[in-house]
Amino acid sequence: MQSYQEALALLRRKIAQIDRTYAAASPKPAVPRCQIEDVVSGQVVETQLGSHFETERLYERHRRHGSVGIADLIDLPETLLATLSESAIERSHPTRWAFLDTETTGLAGGTGTYAFLIGVGSIDAEGFRVRQFFMRDYGEEASLLAALTEYLSRFDVLITYNGKAYDQPLLETRYRMTRSRPPFARMEHLDLLFGARRLWKLRLESCRLMELENQILGVEREGDLPGELIPYCYFEYLRQRQAFRLVPIFHHNAMDIVSLACLTAIVPLAFGSPDQVIFRHGADLVGLARWLLTAGRDEESLGLYRRAVDLGLPDNLLFRALFEIGSIEKRLGRDAAALEAFNDLAASPNSHRGQAFEELAKYYEHRERNYPLALEMTRSARETGDSPELAHREKRLRRRLDAEKAPSLGCPRRKRTP
Repeated sequence: MQSYQEALALLRRKIAQIDRTYAAASPKPAVPRCQIEDVVSGQVVETQLGSHFETERLYERHRRHGSVGIADLIDLPETLLATLSESAIERSHPTRWAFLDTETTGLAGGTGTYAFLIGVGSIDAEGFRVRQFFMRDYGEEASLLAALTEYLSRFDVLITYNGKAYDQPLLETRYRMTRSRPPFARMEHLDLLFGARRLWKLRLESCRLMELENQILGVEREGDLPGELIPYCYFEYLRQRQAFRLVPIFHHNAMDIVSLACLTAIVPLAFGSPDQVIFRHGADLVGLARWLLTAGRDEESLGLYRRAVDLGLPDNLLFRALFEIGSIEKRLGRDAAALEAFNDLAASPNSHRGQAFEELAKYYEHRERNYPLALEMTRSARETGDSPELAHREKRLRRRLDAEKAPSLGCPRRKRTP
C-alpha cells in the first residue's frame, strides 16, 4: 500500500509536469483594437453636437434583389401608396420616400434602449442608396440624431416594417432624451407590415421581413447575423473596441432596407391594382380578397376569390372562399350564382355547411316562397349547428305550412250579378 509521503511526491511530480507544459506554450496574442472607420468604408462626421460615423452604399441600377430589379424602383407610380395608406399619401414620387430601419440595444423599448445604428434607404437615378448612421459610443447619440434629422428633410414619406409600433416610437423617445425635436411629424408614415400580413399570413407561418425576403423575393442571405445577437455584438464592441464584430450588423441592416424597398414595389401594387400582380398561390389571393372586401370593392374581391379557387386552396380556405363567393353574389343580387356556391358548400361536410343551409333556407322562404324546402334546409342547418335563430325560423315555417293546410272557416263570397 502506497504511503502518504509517496502519494504526495507523485502529486508534486504531476503538478510540476503540468507547469512545464503550460510554461512552454506560447501565450495567445491579444486581438488588437480597431475603429469602425478601419473596417467599414465611411467617415467620421462632425456636427454641432459632437461626432458620429456614417457610411453609404449604392446598389446600382443594373443589379437585382431577388425578383425585383433595382432599376424598376424609380419607375414606380407616384400614386402607388395611395390605396394602402387609405389616401393619406395621394401622390409622391419614389425619390421622396425614405426607407428606415434601426438596430438597437434591445427589443423591450423604453428609455434604456438605444438605436445605435440607423439606416435610411432612398431611390435615385443611380440606383438605391443606403445611408447608415452609427454611434461609436453613447455620447455620440445627439450628433447622430441631429444628422438624421437633416438627412430626412429631403423626404416626404417614411416607409418602415413594423416601424409604427417600434422604430418611430423608439426614435422619438431618443430625441426627447437628447432634448431634440423628432423629424417625423411632417412626414407621412407607411408601415408595410400591415399590408404584408394581409397578403401572406394565410400561407406563411411568419411575416417577419427576412421570411418575406426569402419566400416572396427569393433572396438567400449569406454571412448574416441573427437579429437576437445584434445587441450582444454591440455591447462586446463597446467593451473591447473590436470593430470587425460590427461588419455583419451593417450588412444585416442594409439588407433589411433593400428588401423593404423591393417589397414596397409589390405590396401596395397588389392592393391598388390586383389585376396587374401575378399570384402563384391561392392563399395570397384570399388574403388580398379579404382586404378588398372590407374596403367595399366587392367585384374585385369576388374575382380574386374565384381565381384563388381555381389556383387551389387547402380545405379550410376553400370552404371559406366558397362561402364568401356566395355571400358577395347574394349582396350583388345575383341569386343563381349565390345558390350555386351555397349548394356546393351544403353538399359535403365542412365548417361552413350550416351557414350554407341557412342561406338556402332564407332564399327558399323569401324568394321562392317554397316553405317545405325552406323548412328542410332549416332542419339540416340545425343538425349541423343549432341556434335560437334557427329554432325560431323552423317554428315560423311550421306555422306557415300549418296555416296553408288548415281549411278556410270563412263564408264564400257571392258573385255579383251583372
